Amino acid sequence: MNPKTMGAILLAAVALTGAFAANASAVAWKFNGVPLVGSETVLSRAGESSFAIPGLTTTCKPFVYVVSASNPSGIAAASVTEAPLSNCFTNTKSCIVETIESEALPWAGKVTTVSGSTYLVIQGFKVSILYEGKECALGGVVAVITGSAGGLVNNATESVTFNSSSFTATKTELKALGSKIEWSGLFTMIPTGAHIGESISIS
Repeated sequence: MNPKTMGAILLAAVALTGAFAANASAVAWKFNGVPLVGSETVLSRAGESSFAIPGLTTTCKPFVYVVSASNPSGIAAASVTEAPLSNCFTNTKSCIVETIESEALPWAGKVTTVSGSTYLVIQGFKVSILYEGKECALGGVVAVITGSAGGLVNNATESVTFNSSSFTATKTELKALGSKIEWSGLFTMIPTGAHIGESISIS
């Protein structure tokens, strides 16, 4: 066999191995253990969730976002279509949340695997918060939180957890007012469309 033919065979073998590896690591939305066909609306709800700006923490009870889930080409995809925010407050009496709003929806999403764990990554995240209070250092200031956020998927509890560890693992970051923002919350995933009442997983 001549060297050129041998080289072509080796390149083909490497490409095929890569394809097998990609397929082996791919994950899909599943309901009652069956891969999703079409799309499903998934409500993600945390009893409370917080944004920590240096010196000020803002908490919303509850915190909800809505995901349009699908499996294009058999691989899990996601898009955050709604994120209504209300009943939000800070950890100090001097600062109140005058308004809080999710902007630039829908937010793109993807599912990725890092070191054997599955993560939901939200891209294009944007939330604006107007603070008020005569003694509030941020009184009259609009803090616009932007960036990307990675949350750890737990299929056993049908939930996604956002915290500093999940951000580090996915190399994601949120920022506002020139500072890094910590977002924390444990969100239970609940199907609300055709698969309502069924178990949900990304595997």
